[in-house]
Amino acid sequence: MLARRWRFLFAILMLSVTGCGDKSEVKVADAPSTASAKEAGKPVTGDWLVIHSLSDPEQLNPLTSNDASSNEVLGFVLESLLTRDPRTLELKPLIAEARPEIAQDKLTYTFRIRQDARFQDGRPLTGEDVLFSVKAIKCPFVNAPFLRVYFNSLVDARLVDPYTIRFVTKEPYFLNESVLGGITVLPRHYYDPENLLQRVAVRDLIQDPAKLPGEVKKFGDQFNKNYSRNPMGSGPYKFSLWKTGRELELVRNPDYWGNGKAGIDQAHLDRLKFRVVNNFDAALVRLKSGSLDYMEALQPVQVVRGTDSERFKREFQKYEYYAPTYTYIGWNNDHPIFRDKRIRQAMTYLTNRQQIVKSVLFGLGEVVNGHIYLFRPEYDKTLPSYPFDPAKALALLNEAGWRDTDGDGVLDKVIDGKKTPLRFEIKINSGNAVRKSVALVLLDELKKHGIDASVRELDWTIFLNDVKNHQFDAVVLGWQMSTTESDAYQVWHSSQAANKGSNAISYKNARVDEILELYRGEFDAQKRIQLYKEFQRILSDEQPYTFLYLPKRVSAVQRRFEGVEVFPDGLRPVDWWVPSARQKYVTTVTAN
Repeated sequence: MLARRWRFLFAILMLSVTGCGDKSEVKVADAPSTASAKEAGKPVTGDWLVIHSLSDPEQLNPLTSNDASSNEVLGFVLESLLTRDPRTLELKPLIAEARPEIAQDKLTYTFRIRQDARFQDGRPLTGEDVLFSVKAIKCPFVNAPFLRVYFNSLVDARLVDPYTIRFVTKEPYFLNESVLGGITVLPRHYYDPENLLQRVAVRDLIQDPAKLPGEVKKFGDQFNKNYSRNPMGSGPYKFSLWKTGRELELVRNPDYWGNGKAGIDQAHLDRLKFRVVNNFDAALVRLKSGSLDYMEALQPVQVVRGTDSERFKREFQKYEYYAPTYTYIGWNNDHPIFRDKRIRQAMTYLTNRQQIVKSVLFGLGEVVNGHIYLFRPEYDKTLPSYPFDPAKALALLNEAGWRDTDGDGVLDKVIDGKKTPLRFEIKINSGNAVRKSVALVLLDELKKHGIDASVRELDWTIFLNDVKNHQFDAVVLGWQMSTTESDAYQVWHSSQAANKGSNAISYKNARVDEILELYRGEFDAQKRIQLYKEFQRILSDEQPYTFLYLPKRVSAVQRRFEGVEVFPDGLRPVDWWVPSARQKYVTTVTAN
C-alpha cells in the first residue's frame, strides 16, 4: 500500500523479505509471461478495483483509529513527511523535501517541507499543518494513547519558517527519524477550523491536562467525535462514501499534487471500492462471480479446494507469501484464573500448534514462539518451544492447586477466598473461520482435562471495543509485525495497559519495562538484539500470549490488472493499472 501512515513507518510492525532465506520466496501461480506484460504497454488511468473487506473499519479518524481496515483505507488518503521505499524499506522523502537534518546529539530534527504539496480541497500544505498535526498527536484529550507513546521523547516543535519545522526531543531514540518522519500531515483548516490549538505550544501539551486551556479539551472532544467517517488528506485518493456494512469508496484525485513527479507513487485506478462481505465463503463466491476483484487473504481451505479449477486460474492470479503478521491467544493477565503464569503455560501446552498449522492452515504457516518476525535477526530461534504436552499441562495445573473437588468434571480452586471453577470464555471476531477453528480445536482439548471453556463470536467493532476495555477472559487476535526494527513498547510496556492502550491483556513486568526503555535509547544494533533476546526469554517463561503461527498469505487478483508485485509487506494496489482494452468499469474523474 502506498502512503504508509505512521504505523507502517515505525510502529505496528513492517518486515523485510531480503535476507530471509528460502522461506522468503514468493510463489506466483500461473502468472502471465513477461512478453504478455510488455504487450500491456505503459500504465494508463481508468477502471476500478473492488476489494474484499471482512468488516467495516472501526472508524476513519486519522489518529484514533487503530485497526487493519482503517489503516488500509487511510493509507490511500493521508501522507507523511517520509515514507519507505517498497523494495529496500529505506526511508525516503514524501511531504518533506529530504530526510531531516539531525543534530550531532540526536536531539534535534529539522525537516524542510516541499512547497508544491496540496490537500485534496486544493489548499496548500504548509508547516502550520505539520505543527498542528504534532499538537493533535500530543493533545492528551485525543483518544490515541497507542500513538502518543512513540512521541514521549518529543518535548517541542516550532516553525523556523513557513516550510521548515524543527523537532526537539528530550532523549535520543533510535527510531526518532522514523517516528517524526511518519507523522501523518493533517489539514489544520479542516480538522481544527476554529484554530483551537493555535495558542498552545507543543511543550505545553506535556503538562498536567487539568492546567491546559479549555480550548485544548474542546479540540480533543471535537476531534474524537466529528472525524470518524470523513477523512481528508493530501494523498492521491479522496474519500467518497461509506455505506456501513456494504461498501466504502475512494476516488482518484485528478488534481493530486504528486501527479507526474519522480519518486511519488502514481495512482492509476479511478476508484477503490472496499466491499464488505463478513464471510469468506460468500466473498469467494462474489470473487468468482465478478463482483470482487481482489481477496487479499484467501482462507487455507479455499487455497486448497476452492481456487484450483481451470476457470479460476484463467481469471485470477494467486500470490503466495509469508505475511508479516502473527496470530495469538491473549490471556487477560488481570483475570483471577490467568494471573498465575503456570495456568498460561498450561494453556500453551494444551494448544496443539503444529496440528493447527497442519489441519486448520493446511500447512500454510509456521509455528512461532515470540512477537518478532521469524526472519528478523532479533528473533531468538533458541527459545524453548512449548510442544503439545497435556501431561505437562496437567502437572502445572496440579502444582497450581487446581483439582476437581466436587466431582462435577471441572477443575476448581479457591481464589481470593472464593471457590472458582476453571471456566472461561474465548472471544473471537465473527466471520473469521480460521480463528474460530483455532478456538474450537483448543476447546476440544480443554474439555478432556476438566477445563470448561466456551467461544463467543462478536461483530468486529463490538469485539474490538471489548478488547480495548479489557472485557474478556481470552481472545484470538493478531498483530502486524515489523519488516524493519520494531519497538514493542506500545504492546508490552505496563503503561500501555491503561487508557485503552494496546497492552489489552494487562501484562506487567518491571524488567520488561526496563528493557523496553533501554532498547529505545540504544543505538548499537547488536546491543538492541541482546536486549530483545532477554525480553523474548521473559515472555517465553511467562506466556502472556500463546503465540500461535506466522501465516502464509495467498492473495487472489483478477488478471486484468497489471503492475501486481509482492513487496516485503505484501501487495500494493496503488501500483496497479488496467490496459484500456481490458477495463471493466467506465467512470469520469473530473478535476476541481
